[in-house]
Amino acid sequence: MSGPEAILSLVTLGVTDLARSIAFYEALGFKRKVKQAEGVGFFMAGACAFAVFPSHDLAKDAAVQEGPPPAFRGVTLAWNCRSEQEVDAVIARAWSTGATIPKPPQKTFWGGYAGYFADPDGHLWEVAHNPGFPLTDDGRLTFPA
Repeated sequence: MSGPEAILSLVTLGVTDLARSIAFYEALGFKRKVKQAEGVGFFMAGACAFAVFPSHDLAKDAAVQEGPPPAFRGVTLAWNCRSEQEVDAVIARAWSTGATIPKPPQKTFWGGYAGYFADPDGHLWEVAHNPGFPLTDDGRLTFPA
């Protein structure tokens, strides 16, 4: 196949209160970047990056109609950890920063350990330890051949 390589470089989350979302993600331990950029919060997340951006501005930028978010958006973000203890620590940190915990960490049917938290706007994050997908030093997943 010719042409540009398929790369996901940035995930943008539409939020209702930008300052609250920036504070939430900083409290979780994500490092904010490009702080001089007004109206958006950029964060490094290991080998990936994400942004928080006001929902109404995001809808306008994408030329779509803004509406209330559904109860479940059909999308989750994943925070993979090196151990079950790290999963527990992340979920506890998320809870202490104001996240809701729809599913506490537990053993999974696929042999791992995972739970979920939702940020202040309801964006779901799966926090998981998958012994079959080890992480590199910079947090990238390695998939079996």
